[in-house]
Amino acid sequence: MKTYSKAIVAVTVAAAFIGTFAFLYYKSRPKPVTYTEFKSRMGDIRRTTIITGKIEPRDEVSVKPQVSGIISAIMKEPGDRVEAGEVIAKVKVIPDMSQLSSAQSRVRLAGINLKQAETDFIREKSLHDQRLVSDEEYDKIRQTRDQAREEMAAAEDALQVVRDGISRSNASASSTLIRSTIAGVILDIPVKVGNSVILSNTFNDGTTIATVADMGNLIFRGNIDETEVGKLRPGMAMKITVGALENLAFDAVLEYISPKAVSNNGANQFEIKAAVSLKDGGQMRSGYSANAEIVLEEARRVLTVPESAIEFSGDSTFVYVLRYGTEEKEYLRRSVQTGLSDGVSIEIKGGLKQGETVRGPRQVAADDN
Repeated sequence: MKTYSKAIVAVTVAAAFIGTFAFLYYKSRPKPVTYTEFKSRMGDIRRTTIITGKIEPRDEVSVKPQVSGIISAIMKEPGDRVEAGEVIAKVKVIPDMSQLSSAQSRVRLAGINLKQAETDFIREKSLHDQRLVSDEEYDKIRQTRDQAREEMAAAEDALQVVRDGISRSNASASSTLIRSTIAGVILDIPVKVGNSVILSNTFNDGTTIATVADMGNLIFRGNIDETEVGKLRPGMAMKITVGALENLAFDAVLEYISPKAVSNNGANQFEIKAAVSLKDGGQMRSGYSANAEIVLEEARRVLTVPESAIEFSGDSTFVYVLRYGTEEKEYLRRSVQTGLSDGVSIEIKGGLKQGETVRGPRQVAADDN
């Protein structure tokens, strides 16, 4: 019985040894090297670049008051559409005390002059009716009275403007009514009722009551690297995509390239602007982040192969072309002239014919991992 057990153990050990030897022998055998293969074919190659930027209205204005005071009413909200001249807000004037005092003094003086002119005119009229003064003298006194009346009216208007920001004679052109200067959409109203505002002058820009823009006339504004700006020219077509608007792309036409570079994170870049053509179905908003794709170079109907099939050696380029008529696959190294590349495919200008098979990267077998 013991002899029988020993025999079984010996056979098992021998089988394990033989199996291990066979496995190692199989793994050590050289495996045939296989490669991916591509056929040269005709196609189009485009080299594009993506420019990051944002969408902005071409015409955007800040509406400012013509008088200083306090906001008494706001008639519009951001997002509302307004026409040129439409009232956005009202300002209650807080008069300057020195100007108010001067205007009041002018009214008093004009009243004194008018009262004297009226008295002189009544006296002169009585004498004129008695034929005691000439028509010429009478006309002069009447003219003096009329001028005094006009001065009184002007003084009262000036006082009303200083005190209230509006007078009876210019109510339609009141500077207390803040009107939009262009037709468009209100983007922002940064003030509230009760806020103090000041008019624009030499020493400050004034308080912005509202920002209005024409949202039907938009531009894309972005920056392009100095290595690519030389390939741009005004009039080139662009494709604009906005991340916030899915499945929508807009056509644009490049219309401006800055002549001066700006430094951005250590790189020199040039500002560009492109006119955006809007489409129905997408509500465009000012400040949307957007990407612009523009074709820098293009080659149509040229012979192409994948760039991974190209061997670069110094200034020369080579491909390995499949040789037919042999039992085992054989690839012949051949010099080719290359052209435009889009990073995936590359143009072949010479050294290769359409339909020829070229060798690509080595295929990795599952056992190699």
